[in-house]
Parts: sequence; C-alpha cells; structure tokens
Amino acid sequence: MAESSSHLFTSESVASGHPDKICDSISDAIVDACLTIDPDARVAVETLVKGKAEGSVIILAGEVSLSGDAPDYEAIARQTAATIGYVDHSIGMDATSPEICEVHTHITTQSAYISQGIDGGDIDSQGAGDQGMMFGYACNETEQDDELRGRHFPIAAALAQRLTRRLDIIQRSGEIPWMRPDGKSQVTVEYENGSPCCVNTVVVAVQHDAALKERFGGSEEAEHEFVTEQVREHVVEHAIPTRWLQRGYRLQVNNTGRFADPGGPYSDAGITGRKIVADAYGGMARHGGGAFSGKDPSKVDRSAAYGARWAAKHVVVAGLADRCEIQVAYVIGQAEPVSLRVDTFGTGVMGDSEISHRVMNAFDWRPAAIIKDLDLKLPIYLKTANGGHFGRPPTAEGHFPWERIHEDRIETLQNPRAD
Repeated sequence: MAESSSHLFTSESVASGHPDKICDSISDAIVDACLTIDPDARVAVETLVKGKAEGSVIILAGEVSLSGDAPDYEAIARQTAATIGYVDHSIGMDATSPEICEVHTHITTQSAYISQGIDGGDIDSQGAGDQGMMFGYACNETEQDDELRGRHFPIAAALAQRLTRRLDIIQRSGEIPWMRPDGKSQVTVEYENGSPCCVNTVVVAVQHDAALKERFGGSEEAEHEFVTEQVREHVVEHAIPTRWLQRGYRLQVNNTGRFADPGGPYSDAGITGRKIVADAYGGMARHGGGAFSGKDPSKVDRSAAYGARWAAKHVVVAGLADRCEIQVAYVIGQAEPVSLRVDTFGTGVMGDSEISHRVMNAFDWRPAAIIKDLDLKLPIYLKTANGGHFGRPPTAEGHFPWERIHEDRIETLQNPRAD
C-alpha cells in the first residue's frame, strides 16, 4: 500500500483598513471616478498614507488623461478613507479633517510616447499599455462546499479572504464597536495525498479600542482572551464553513498580545500595490509582479490578468483539467501577446500544448478585445480593492465579470473547430 503524504499551505489576506488597502481603495476610487466621466480615460494613480502624532497625510501621484473635467481627487481620497472607517485621529487617521489630515495631489497627464502606442481606434490597433507577463489560475478546491461552489479557487486563499471580508462587514455595521478597520488574516490548510482536507491554523490580527482592557480591570491577559474568543465566534467560525474546522484547529489572535489604537496609517505607512499576492491567488499560483489597483483596463497588468483568470476558470469548468495556470505576455504598443502558455500540473485530460491551442482559439487575447469581452470600461474597480480580485461571485452591476462562465466558450474549449 502506498504511503500517504501530507503537507501544509498558507495564504493571507488583509482587511480594508490595512494601510496598503486604504491606498488600493483610494486609487481604485479614482479609477472609477475617471471612467464615469470618460470610459476611455487613461489612469495610473498611486496613493501613500501615513499617520503621525500631530496629524496624517494622503499623497496622490500618477497620470490621468480623460475627456472632460478631472474629478475632485482630494474629495475622493477623503471620502474613501472615511467610508473605510478612518474618521477619528485617535484610531489612526481622520480623513474628514483638513486641519489634521492633509491631501497632496501630484497627478499629471499621460506621456504622449505611451499614448501613441495604446490609443488605437480599434481592436487591432490598440496595443498593450506596457510590457510584462500576467498569470491566471483556477482549480477545484472550493467545489466541495455549497458556500464556495462555483468559485474554482485555492481554498486557503478563499478562506483567508472570507475572514477579512467578515472583518470589514463587522466594521461597517458596528456589530462589535471595539473592533477597528485595520486587520489581517492567515489560513493554513492541510493537504492529504494532494487534496485539501482541513484547516490547520488560523491567524487573525485586528485592531481594537485601547480602552478595552479597562473592562477587565486593566488586565491585558483577560483582554486578549476575550478578543480571541470573540474573533473565534464572530469571525472565524462565522466565515469558514464548518467542515474545514471539524478536525480542530489552532487559532492565534493578535499574537503580540495587543493591537490597540492607534493603528492603521499611524502604525504603518501604506502604499498602493503592496498586497498583490493577497489580491490574487494567495501564493498558490504565480504572479507577474504588476499591481491591479489604480490602473484603467488599458493596462494589461489589470485587464490581461483578469482575462487570464477568465480563461483558466473556463478550462477547469469545461473539465479539461483540475488545475490550470495561464501565462500571457505582452510588449508595449503591440496588440497580440508575444506568448501564451498553459500549465495544468499533470491534471489535464489532454496535453498542455493542446489545451493552449484551444485557449488561443476560444479567447481573443488582444487588450481591446479583453476589455470588450469583459466590459471593463465600467466603474467597477473599487469593489475589487478589498477581499480579493478573484474567486468572487459576479454581480448584476457588472462587478467581477471575469468570474462569469459563458457556455459558448465552454463549447469551443470542449469541441474546437478543425483548423
């Protein structure tokens, strides 16, 4: 009898109040505002936030070209941070106050040398907005659960993202008043013979009211025990399907003992694009290195990564493989990709070269075609900034269209035309 094998795999996610995620949200809110004014807007905006004892600062920098009046960048930045929960300097930042929160804007127009290569009038002439390689991935790990079915996503990443989305819901609703916007999660999943079987460890960090310990006579130990049990009940065992926890799991919360006010931008500076692995597949698949947030869809860092996920998910749903990773690469100003490669990690029902051929025929990889097929000129990007860009249900408002399955694409993958 063959000896069974096991291993552990870990993914992380961060809440919307994490300093880097504040920046992603502000940058994507600006993208949405620009696309609302002009669907053909060109946007590449970075954000930096930092809190200090005497106040805080939000710095906006980048390039925007659009037909129409530019949106009020400062107002967008303040409103986005305030909506996340940063309306009190004592917790890390008060984005609503011009007196103690400055906004510095350094946004210019796009370089003419870039625009001449990407602003074509049709699908053939619109080139990629930059060089680089992008990856898309899909698998069947989430298909064991009613709550997760249809996502075709790595289970550790799916569960880590559910935890931070749960933290965000608690923050927005005020359900637990002492919880603050800043937080992180990490989930370790145990695999047996190559398949995920249970959660081994859950790690959660959540900022909390500095005065919370006074409810326990000033005891930090009692405070920590209370926070841990509240996180167990209201976050972990609320967000993770029971079957993943039935073997027992280790929970570690605020492992230094406390995560008290002030947190957020006060405790760490935030910058757009520093959570790209958490945004994608939690480390289960490769990443090309380019951030998604702050970029309009002419940037292939964003649109081609979405297109690659869309195609990989169709390969798995079509039954051609249990796991599929697609790499696509571009050169600036050129519409056709310079390469496309499919890797099914030995799970394909046919060779990877044949699946690659079918993927090339079933999907149009020119940037303008991806934008058209997925309707990416809509202002749908703020919602992607928190909780992950992939493995989330598409909405009637047009969010996450790269998660939607099209039966005609399935048919083309399963029954390709004879060349």
